[in-house]
Amino acid sequence: MSHAVIIGCGVVGAAIAYELSQVQDLKITVIDFQPPAQASTGAALGVLMGAISHKIKGNAWRMRSYSIQRYETLIPELEAITNRKIPFNRQGILSLCLQEDNLADWQKLAEIRSSQNWKLEVWDVAKLKSVCPQVNNDNITGAVYSPQDRQLDPTALTLALVDASQRNGVTFKFGVTVNGTLTSARTAANSCNQLETTEGKITADWFIIAAGLGSSLLTAQLNQMIDIRPVLGQALQVSLKHPLGDRDFQPVITGDDIHIVPVGNGDYWIGATVEFPNDTHEIPPNEELLKQVLTGAIAFCPELTSATINRTWSGLRPRPEKRPAPIIGKLPGFNNILLATGHYRNGVLLAPATAHAIREMIISNDS
Repeated sequence: MSHAVIIGCGVVGAAIAYELSQVQDLKITVIDFQPPAQASTGAALGVLMGAISHKIKGNAWRMRSYSIQRYETLIPELEAITNRKIPFNRQGILSLCLQEDNLADWQKLAEIRSSQNWKLEVWDVAKLKSVCPQVNNDNITGAVYSPQDRQLDPTALTLALVDASQRNGVTFKFGVTVNGTLTSARTAANSCNQLETTEGKITADWFIIAAGLGSSLLTAQLNQMIDIRPVLGQALQVSLKHPLGDRDFQPVITGDDIHIVPVGNGDYWIGATVEFPNDTHEIPPNEELLKQVLTGAIAFCPELTSATINRTWSGLRPRPEKRPAPIIGKLPGFNNILLATGHYRNGVLLAPATAHAIREMIISNDS
């Protein structure tokens, strides 16, 4: 029986664990120095922008389309296995078009999506006001509605993936830290077979690095530095006494990179900022930027003026330096160390496709 060790238990690591738990004769261990969904996953808004994205071909589009379709079966599958409820908004994403946006470009994208068997609807202002009267801004020239895109609760999803994986025999070790490196017995075949941790050495056939920002340190100690840097995102949750607009139609509303995410009972998540390190490589949360996000949301939906702020939070997203996100594949120089990291702002969206890709790499190598 082969043994795979996954380092990191955010949504990507948990999705990989669940995917691999369905492979016969494969033992799986997941390690993380903290509980699941604590880093960037715990701060994510869970907006799944697939059809409404401008990715139309290549691997970037294939991963998005695969993940969106997989979530339609994955969520009920996990709920049935674990008896956990995973909040999953199936009412789509509504992208607001501002004066600088070209509706003709959106119409062209809608035609491309139609040829790919996906739906996009381009709305004029009259249609927007009739369907979503809560949106009221003179700078809005229309909207694009994506009925097949989704939003979910990333923490609930991750905990369900962990639960389902455990039921399938996966071992999780939380509070365990990698002791510096995969300082293993490196063989002539360019592979490693041991991982040193605070619980001792773990011997395995495969090592999957899904540690987000922690991936850089792990790979650097193998002399193959994968440079992943933090980008801070802040968000907040607000409450109204009633839902915005039609209580029976509550899509995610997005515009100018601001998301208004309904989470039930008149509550909304609003976010998120994009904040880069300063000259001292630190990212202190910028309160003014978070205020600007809230102000922007209120500009789209003025009723939010009366909302009460329940909480604010932030998280660091893992952004690859000078290369596209995400990073999926073998670590250069090693045949059995796989990378599934650096998803930046799309970890939740791309988790199913990433897990599928890792599974295929392992199966194809072992067959």
